[in-house]
Parts: sequence; structure tokens; C-alpha cells
Amino acid sequence: MEEVVGDNASPVTPLAKWRNDFSRAFQYYLDRSAPHITRRWLGTLAAAAVYVLRVYYVQGFYVVSYGLGIYILNLLIGFMSPKVDPELEALDGTSLPTKDSDEFRPFIRRLPEFKCWYAITKAFCVAFLMTFFSVFDVPVFWPILFFYWVFLFILTMKRQITHMIKYRYVPFNIGKQSYAGKKSAEGAKVHRID
Repeated sequence: MEEVVGDNASPVTPLAKWRNDFSRAFQYYLDRSAPHITRRWLGTLAAAAVYVLRVYYVQGFYVVSYGLGIYILNLLIGFMSPKVDPELEALDGTSLPTKDSDEFRPFIRRLPEFKCWYAITKAFCVAFLMTFFSVFDVPVFWPILFFYWVFLFILTMKRQITHMIKYRYVPFNIGKQSYAGKKSAEGAKVHRID
């Protein structure tokens, strides 16, 4: 006899169960890698080196590399931009301070570092896989693509830096800032006894 589980219950296929287990394990290791920023970026740098060596070895796939470069440039702009763009949003209390008298508000990125890293790493892996299929190897004169990408990079960074100067924000923080407290201020004073 057949066993009836219920009206809404559907049998779980082994493939769906394996996919669910793999997804959970992948997410577990992804979450565990979050605090290790330097190691994650070194891994991405290694993936980028493997991709560059592959493209150099096969002497092709320049259109794939160009698309990868444009995608990474787009991610970089998202990483360097504030979540709330001062040009587009009305001043509703969440924008960046524009005057010295404005209250300090922390810089919140449009694309957080972890998501930027993850997207760049996936992009290098996908581009690497694309180099194994000849359909993506479109014959082009690669110096034109390279110089056009450099031109786009310079124009985009110029616009972004102008935006950063105009609205007075810096998207990078290098460690925790420390300020001179009372002890260091007192130690710096020289008391002369005449």
C-alpha cells in the first residue's frame, strides 16, 4: 500500500536535499570567513592571478576580461559611494554632513565590503569558467579594449572623487583614530621653573 503523508506535503527528492545541505554548508563557511578580511582578499587576489594566467596562457577571451573589468569598476563605485546619495535624496536626517556645524554621521556604503568581496570573487570564478568555452573567445584587438577601460576608469574615478570632495566624505577608514587625551596633552607641556 502507498503511504499518504498529507495534502500539502511533497516528497523531498535526493537532489533537492543535497542542494539544501550544500547551500547550508556553503553559507556556514561564508559566514565564518566574514571577520577574516585580509585572508578573504588574498584568496580573491589568488583567484584573479589564476584568471590572468589563464587568459595570458590561451591568448584570448579579451572581451570576457573587458566585461569583468567593467563589472569590477561598477562594484568599486558602489563600494565608494554613500548609501544615501546627497545629490538625489532630500535632507531627511540620513544624509552626510556638508558643513562643519553639521552633526557627524558615519559613512554607510551603498555596497558593503563583504558583498563587494563576494561579488568580485564570484565574478573571477565565472570569468575563469567562461575561458573554457570557445564561444566566449571573440577575436578583438585587445589594446583598444584595454585603453577604453582605462579611459572609463579615469573618468569614473574623477567623477567619484569630485563627488567625495563636494560632499566631504571619505569612504575609507584606516584603523581606529586615536586622539590626544589629557595625559598626552599634559606630557607635551614644558614647565619651566625660573
